[in-house]
Amino acid sequence: MKKQAGAWILILSSLAFVSTAGAQGGTQPQQTQAQAGKSSGADNRNTQAYIELLRSNVRQQKAEMMGAVMQLSAADAAKFWPIYNEYTTELNKLNDLRAANIQEYARTYGQMTDEKADELIQNGLKYRKQRAELLAKYYDRVKQELGAITAARFVQVEDQLLLIIDLQIDSSLPIVGEDS
Repeated sequence: MKKQAGAWILILSSLAFVSTAGAQGGTQPQQTQAQAGKSSGADNRNTQAYIELLRSNVRQQKAEMMGAVMQLSAADAAKFWPIYNEYTTELNKLNDLRAANIQEYARTYGQMTDEKADELIQNGLKYRKQRAELLAKYYDRVKQELGAITAARFVQVEDQLLLIIDLQIDSSLPIVGEDS
């Protein structure tokens, strides 16, 4: 129990990092929107590099928190981490779609139409559905290799981390039509 409490303390203390990364990442789309017709290819490459750096830092912190909470034996860790790495690779591809959708939101925020708002929300809903399906797929994989309890722990921890990241991203974006 003390080990688990220590892991949750690690997660809570790491929230400051995720909050900082989310807040920093959240200011970037607003800057991109403000610079929308003025940005050069170099600015776009710098923005992409900045986003990728933030994402890699968040991925590393997420994996560290997952490892702390999962409490796996060496034998179980040898089974779990390759599955988790495959999951992360697939999740990163989905996150690329989300990032593109957020960038499109930032680009079109100032001239939002009903059609564009609908397109962006439909893309966001599709992303969340695909992410839930991906988590269910990997729940089954972990359950097959390590049992339902370990798989449930994986899903609980991953879902909590994703919710924290979602909150940070969503709270940093302006509400559509606020300037209207």
